[in-house]
Formats: sequence, structure tokens, C-alpha cells
Amino acid sequence: MKKRYLFISCKEAQHICDKAQYNEATGWEKLKLMLRYGFCRVTRTYVQKNIKLSDSVKSSKIDCLNAMERAQIKTKFNKELSKQER
Repeated sequence: MKKRYLFISCKEAQHICDKAQYNEATGWEKLKLMLRYGFCRVTRTYVQKNIKLSDSVKSSKIDCLNAMERAQIKTKFNKELSKQER
């Protein structure tokens, strides 16, 4: 087996890490990521930070605006913007 099939760049490892986070990576990609993870400090750091970020997003209690509130804000913004243009 050639080296290029097993060893990947940091950029490709980061891409595979992002795919693995959303369960879109294949088993072969995960294997290549783990090989890179074993010897690359940059990849290890990226994976650890990615895991931390994912956990914090999942555990956060984000309260977003619904469509009606967004429309009201947009209307008010456009009204104020038209006042400024005069």
C-alpha cells in the first residue's frame, strides 16, 4: 500500500474531523484520521477543540428569535433606515 493512501495532510484531517462530527465520514476516513491523530500535534489539538466546541453548543440553552419576531425587527430596521436616508 502506498503512503499517500494512509497519510493525509493536516487540512484533510481537519475536514475529515468535521465530517466525523456529523457522522458523515466513512470508516476508511476515520482510520486515516486516527493515523494522523497519532503523530500530529496540530491535528490532536484541532480534534480536541472541535469536541469541546461541539459539547458546548449541545449543552447551551440558546433561545433564538422566531420568524415573526425577526420580521418585526426587520420592519423596524427598514423604517429607521428610511428615516436616515432622508
